[in-house]
Amino acid sequence: MRQIRCHIDSPLTIGCHVVLPADTTNHLLRVLRLSMGDSISLFNGDGHEYSARILSGSKSGAEVEILDASPVHSESPLRIHLGQALARGEKMDWVLQKATELGAMAITPLVTQRSEVKLSSERAEKRQRHWQGVISSACEQSGRATLPVLGPISRLGDWCGEANDVPGWYLDPMAEDGLASLSLDRDASLRLVIGPEGGFDDTDIATLQAAGFRGLRLGPRVLRTETAGPAVIAALQALYGDLRG
Repeated sequence: MRQIRCHIDSPLTIGCHVVLPADTTNHLLRVLRLSMGDSISLFNGDGHEYSARILSGSKSGAEVEILDASPVHSESPLRIHLGQALARGEKMDWVLQKATELGAMAITPLVTQRSEVKLSSERAEKRQRHWQGVISSACEQSGRATLPVLGPISRLGDWCGEANDVPGWYLDPMAEDGLASLSLDRDASLRLVIGPEGGFDDTDIATLQAAGFRGLRLGPRVLRTETAGPAVIAALQALYGDLRG
């Protein structure tokens, strides 16, 4: 039987009683039709899995008891920080979901010269909350107990300036370097930048190169912005990360 996992933004300790949020309660009791006494697993992002038993249920939230805790060893040793240019509609959700499933350590939405998505401060806050939910759901599905860090929407130049000596690459089908030429250690930290639907312009490229980022070729074909990030992360994991060996 598939294990039912739920993310909860709350401290968890063995023996404590926790009231689950209303939406989580609705999913467990009305959608999955769990009953009092049934077991579930909870995680709060601290790297542990907490087994719990449902004690009671109400519209305001089900009460559960934490029975046990165990560390989860599902994180990739390759620490990938994905800088993804803002994409339209559900494309951004797709990138966040797949990058989380594939083991990205952090994800930051970026504004580039050709970014077509324009968000007011209010809409940006709503999107950040929505994206955090996408990441949480992807962790529930994929077995991760540590959530990737979701950075605030940032301008490309500002984000590049925060590299702190972490090597970085941007995807470019015309670049000389391919994935196999990187020679990364299995526990390396790196930054990976994916451009918008219209691609990087010359100003973006100059900004990236001035910050020490190098072009990286995945193959001879031009990938969509929502395809590129997950494809490169999967390849990096196979060559250098948690799938190597």
